[in-house]
Amino acid sequence: MSKSLLCPCEDVTASEVDHCIDKGYRDIESVKRFTGFGTGMCQGKQCLTAVARHLELRTKNAPEQIVPFTPRPPLFPTELSYWASASFDPAKAPAGGVPLPYPTASPQGALPSMGFTVPALKPKTQVPERAKIVIIGGGIMGLSLAWNLTEQGERDVVVIDKGYLCAGASGRNGGGIRAQWGTPTLISLAQRSIELMKRFARDMGINVWFRQGGYLFLAKSEEVVKRIEKSAALHNKHGVPTQILTPDAAREIVPQLTMKGIKAAAWNPKDAVIFPWPFVWGYAQQVEKRGVKVETFTRVEGFELGGGPGARRVTRVITDRGDIACDTVVLAAGAWSPQIAKLAGVHLPNQPHRHEICSSEPLKPFLGPLVSVLDTGLYFSQSMRGEIVGGMGDHHEPAGMNLGSTERFLTRYAQALTEQIPQLGHLKVLRQWAGPYDVTPDNSPILGRTSELQNLIQMSGFVGHGFMMAPAVAERMAKWMASGESDELFERFTLSRFAEGRMEREDMIIG
Repeated sequence: MSKSLLCPCEDVTASEVDHCIDKGYRDIESVKRFTGFGTGMCQGKQCLTAVARHLELRTKNAPEQIVPFTPRPPLFPTELSYWASASFDPAKAPAGGVPLPYPTASPQGALPSMGFTVPALKPKTQVPERAKIVIIGGGIMGLSLAWNLTEQGERDVVVIDKGYLCAGASGRNGGGIRAQWGTPTLISLAQRSIELMKRFARDMGINVWFRQGGYLFLAKSEEVVKRIEKSAALHNKHGVPTQILTPDAAREIVPQLTMKGIKAAAWNPKDAVIFPWPFVWGYAQQVEKRGVKVETFTRVEGFELGGGPGARRVTRVITDRGDIACDTVVLAAGAWSPQIAKLAGVHLPNQPHRHEICSSEPLKPFLGPLVSVLDTGLYFSQSMRGEIVGGMGDHHEPAGMNLGSTERFLTRYAQALTEQIPQLGHLKVLRQWAGPYDVTPDNSPILGRTSELQNLIQMSGFVGHGFMMAPAVAERMAKWMASGESDELFERFTLSRFAEGRMEREDMIIG
C-alpha cells in the first residue's frame, strides 16, 4: 500500500499521504497542499476519490467529513491564446466570478448545493484555558511571530486560525520577495527578510525552493519611468543594486520579451521567488516542537474586556472551542483583521481587495526573474517545477472579501502576458484562484498597540507584500514585545496615525 500511486499526474503515493496525515494534516485541502495531489493536468479528476478513500481509512473520519477540495477553474486545461482572443469591457467592474461551493476557510458550514452540514475534521476539543499570548491568525505573520517569540524564550503562546494552514492569503500568493520598494523602512525590512529566507530551509528543516532570480520591473508610461528612477536612486543609497535599463538591455535578461510599449526597466538580481506553503508549515512545525499550541479550525466569536476608563484590556478571547484567558492578544489575520477587531469595538481602516492569480502546465525552465509590468499590474514568474505563475491587478475591483474567479481576469492576464511573450499563447492554464490584498489608506501596515485596548497588538495591512515582510517584521515585533524596548516601527505605523492625519505612503505596489 505504501507505494501505491494515488495521483499519477504528480506521482503522489499512499506513503506520502500517510506522512502528511502523521504530521496532523487530515483534511483534503491540507493534504492537497502538502502533497501536491490534484494540481496536475487532470486537476484532481482521477485522484480525488482515491485520496479521499485513503484519508477516510487512515483517519477514521466518516465519509461525509471527507469533503472534496475546492474546484479551481477552468474546468479543463485551456490555452492562453483562447483566453487572449476573448473580449471584455475595460471600464466595467469585475463580476463576482465562479463562487466557491463551500467555505475554504473552515470545513464547517451549510452546503446549500449538497444539502448537508460538514462537521469539523478536527475534533472539537477545548482550546487551552489560558495563555500569556494569543495570536489570532495562523498565516505567515502569526506563525513567524510565534517562532520569534520562542526565540526570545516565550513558550506560553497559542495561535488560532479559523481554517487549515495556508487557507488564507499566505497560501494564495505568488511567492515573490523583493527589496525594490519606495521607502527606506520597507527596503530595510525586505533586505532582512531575504537574508532570513535564504537560511530558512537550513533553520527549519523544510525546502521552500528559494530561487534568487531577481525582479525585472517594466515601465510603459513616463510617470512610471520616473517612479522607478526615483526608487532606484533610493535603493542604491540603501545598498540595493537596482539598475535602470533600456528595453534592449532588459531583453538581454529575458530574450523572449517583446518589450512592446516598454520605455524602461528596473532590475535587481538579488530579489527572489519562493514556494509559500512550506514557509507556513515550517514555522508551524517548529513552534509546536517548542510547546506553542497551533489551533486550526477555531473561530473567534468575541472578546471579554476589563479595566476602567483609559485602561481597558482584553482579558479573554472567546472562540467556538472555548475561551482563552490571556495577557496579550496579537491580531495577525490579514484582510480578515477588521472583522475580528470589530468584535472588540475597534475600527480598522483596512479593506480587502480581490487579487486573482493562475498557474500553468509546466515548461522547461527558461525564465530567470519575476517580471512585472507596473502600469498594468501584470506579474509572472516560473516555478522550479516549471509552471508559469502569474497574476494581474484590476483597478476596477471593488472592495470586499470576494474570492471568486472570473473570465475577465483570464482574458486580461492572457492578453497582457502574450503581448510580452507571444510564445506562451500555446500554454495551458491548469488552475486559477484568488486571494485578498489587505489594503490600508496609505498602502502601509498597521503595527503596534491599539489606543483603546493597550494589550491588543496590531499586525496587518500589508496590502500584497505581507508574506515577504513577515520574517523581518515578526523578528522585530517579538523582540519589542519581549524586551519592552522602543522600536520606531511600532510607533510610526500605529493605528492612531490615521486619526492624527499622518500617512506613511508606499507606491511601489504591484496591481
